[in-house]
Amino acid sequence: MDLPSRSMSKKYAVKEIYFTLQGEGHHSGRPAVFCRFSGCNLWSGREEDRATAICRFCDTDFWGTDGENGGKYELDELVNKILDIWPSSKASPFVVFTGGEPALQMTTHLIQALKSNQIEIAIETNGTMALPEGIDWICMSPKANTEIVLKSGQELKIVYPQKGIDPLEFMDWDFEHFYIQPMDDENQSQNIQSCVAYCKQNPKFKLSLQTHKILDIP
Repeated sequence: MDLPSRSMSKKYAVKEIYFTLQGEGHHSGRPAVFCRFSGCNLWSGREEDRATAICRFCDTDFWGTDGENGGKYELDELVNKILDIWPSSKASPFVVFTGGEPALQMTTHLIQALKSNQIEIAIETNGTMALPEGIDWICMSPKANTEIVLKSGQELKIVYPQKGIDPLEFMDWDFEHFYIQPMDDENQSQNIQSCVAYCKQNPKFKLSLQTHKILDIP
């Protein structure tokens, strides 16, 4: 799948856009419009490629543009879609850009257009690409065997346990909040207990749970 250039993009490839509650991390429970960009630099999104991917535990479908409100959007179309989905005129819109890896498509022009419409911007990124200025909330979730270039932001969220990732190595990075989140695999119950124990032993970290899965919401 071809992805648009970050600097020259006229179209944004979007898997899905929907209104829900943020399920993870610092903003857990907060109403948000989620804009899931297609594509990632650590896995193609195809199951046949998972075994050879850099990141093999992703639980998200970000392949293609066939999800709810998915498609290829021009700049104004994307901003208007986000505004249309936001339900309230009494609260400023809050949008979370995710993926895949949203940094592949996040542009200064998009940020400026969102800001001109008083939209608060959050992003969930693996930290392997630099981000344009102007994003209000950066949540970085590092993956093993990658070169992290984004070492500051608002929220660091580590999926745990993750072979090749030692959370203590990130303790001095420039983030406001530090989270440990249980890996969702066949050992999830054990992973939850390991995360609880880790947070108790290292109280700089807080526990993040995927509450949207518990609530069975998108």
